[in-house]
Amino acid sequence: MAQTVIDVATYILERTDTITTMKLQKLAFYSQAQHLAQYGVQLFPEDFQAWRGGPVAPELYALHRGKFLIRPGELEGGDSSTLTDHERSVIDNVCAAMGHATGAELSERTHRESPWLDARDGRKPSEPSDTVITQDAMRRYYQEHPVLG
Repeated sequence: MAQTVIDVATYILERTDTITTMKLQKLAFYSQAQHLAQYGVQLFPEDFQAWRGGPVAPELYALHRGKFLIRPGELEGGDSSTLTDHERSVIDNVCAAMGHATGAELSERTHRESPWLDARDGRKPSEPSDTVITQDAMRRYYQEHPVLG
């Protein structure tokens, strides 16, 4: 069975315990980015959109909407057992490298990187957007500017 962004988020929560929903979204984004850059294939099929606060996976957002903090066990339908050891290793490396940062700090980082900037296409910071950040754009950018670099 293929894994989803919810499965990855469930695993992130198992590793990090209670975190902000913004941080969860960004750790999932950077896990996808690292996997795309390192292996050329997606970790999960869901896309991220270029929201004001940085990349957001709508499928994940739907499960934590209205929450500031999220705890392990609070995501319905997530199953981290679908992840291979190799996939867990990618996520572990991202969480180890970025786990010290706040959700706001990770959001600010995405705002300086071309996948989010290009998808925003000149919109003002306050303007909403549901433009997809393509996986190809993520792969190309993070191969040149490593997530874990």
